[in-house]
Amino acid sequence: MLKGFFNVPAPKNEPVKAHAPGSPERIELQKTLKEFRSQEVDVPMYIGSEEVRTGNKKPMSPPHDHQHILGYFHEGDASHVEQAINAALGAKEAWESMQWEQRAAIFLKAADLLAGPYRAKINAATMLGQSKNAMQAEIDAACEFIDFLKFNVQYMTEIYAQQPPVSGDGVWNRLEQRPLEGFVFALTPFNFTAIAGNLPTSAAMMGNTIVWKPAYTQIYSAKVLMDVFKEAGVPDGVINLIYVDGPTAGEIIFNHPDFAGIHFTGSTGVFQHIWKTIGSNIYKYKSYPRIVGETGGKDFVIAHKSANPKAVAVGLSRGAFEFQGQKCSAASRAYIPSNIWEDVKKYLLEDLADMKMGPTEDFTNFINAVIDEKSFDKISNYITEAKSAEGVEVIAGGSFDKSKGYFIEPTVLVTKDPMYTTMQEEIFGPVLTIYVYNAEHFETALELVDQTSPYALTGAIFSTDRYAIELATQKLRNAAGNFYINDKPTGAVVGQQPFGGARASGTNDKAGSMINLLRWVSPRTIKETFVSPVDYKYPFLGED
Repeated sequence: MLKGFFNVPAPKNEPVKAHAPGSPERIELQKTLKEFRSQEVDVPMYIGSEEVRTGNKKPMSPPHDHQHILGYFHEGDASHVEQAINAALGAKEAWESMQWEQRAAIFLKAADLLAGPYRAKINAATMLGQSKNAMQAEIDAACEFIDFLKFNVQYMTEIYAQQPPVSGDGVWNRLEQRPLEGFVFALTPFNFTAIAGNLPTSAAMMGNTIVWKPAYTQIYSAKVLMDVFKEAGVPDGVINLIYVDGPTAGEIIFNHPDFAGIHFTGSTGVFQHIWKTIGSNIYKYKSYPRIVGETGGKDFVIAHKSANPKAVAVGLSRGAFEFQGQKCSAASRAYIPSNIWEDVKKYLLEDLADMKMGPTEDFTNFINAVIDEKSFDKISNYITEAKSAEGVEVIAGGSFDKSKGYFIEPTVLVTKDPMYTTMQEEIFGPVLTIYVYNAEHFETALELVDQTSPYALTGAIFSTDRYAIELATQKLRNAAGNFYINDKPTGAVVGQQPFGGARASGTNDKAGSMINLLRWVSPRTIKETFVSPVDYKYPFLGED
């Protein structure tokens, strides 16, 4: 067994490749897209050492071309949930006993595989399966997940290095970070391939074994992630990938005595139901499960009367409409002062008029499709209701069509009611609602921002007045876990802006930081006394 205090390679953020016309990365990505579209893949579940094919095959299609079949995945049932739990528990002893630097090496190799031979594959799978354009796929599926892996390895070493600062005479105090007792359930969303990869690997890195259930609409790229894990050397049973519906998985997992924690990204409603279920079953578990979740937002942009109108407009056009607004951090409500509104409106409409919408394979398209028909119907219903709502004006977009793909135009609503439905409820689509406030009533507008929505994930202030920036930073300190000054409220970078929010947006355990990894260990303090006392008596017992 190796002995030494090892230093891991210093992490740095993965450079984003531009995919400009004629560039090698663009040529390779376009070739991979054609290759992936030309074949139908058969995607099994991965449980222990087995590739499980049930024969209950479900199709996978691009959201922007829903009649095209990319392949099929094999849906499982309750028996496969049980099988995955057993595989995770069976792999646990060997995995948690493995030296930490060996676990680190596996995930550092996974990062380099993604940066190199798998880069075009993971980007192409994300573009086709989740309808992300080349830039959005690159910053998510490649760069962010590479960053998660490399920075998490660094955070792991920092956690293990934390030790009691003082040991008294004749005593040695030590701190051990144990993995949780049991298995961890990773329940991952469709919108970020990086999140789908990070939720199981961050817990696994700390010595835990995982049951991973991805969103059905992300399975196409999840399969590529699993290929990377396999090639990197993740042992069988450490990360078990299953495709079952949510209630089926929950019924088995949340009643199991060895359930040790959940790493979740998804809707607030689902997360609250999970929390309630865990609470109801708390007496069944060997220990209190860790509950870590990021659950969405109703993210804001507020501009001060001193703000640069062009900067505000670009912050809105990018922040609200990249990846069709399907980011937990997407700008979906904005508060614009009356003195700059006309200029902001002019620049915003110019941006929207210039944006092209269509399939991801055409790199000139900025806007692509929303994820599926259920999402399309929900978003389009909000738009339809807004068209007839009193005091609401549709100033851009408003059209939608699902005949070929689930396309919804970037839509901008202007409301006279700051409490209108689309200012409060999470839509998760390309819909931005704007309230124009009296430029002299900035503090009142700040109160509206803070009180309108139950969420508190991201938000932004645009201003050139430092007093206004300071005021907003203080007044909105609980309104956003990630707060941006003169920038859009999206695009958190691992190692720079740890991501997460509070209130209805989750537990704020900050993915991409040491804070998150601490949730997947259970510390044990060890005190060793070198020469033990042999007499119970203390000196104070002596007679005068």
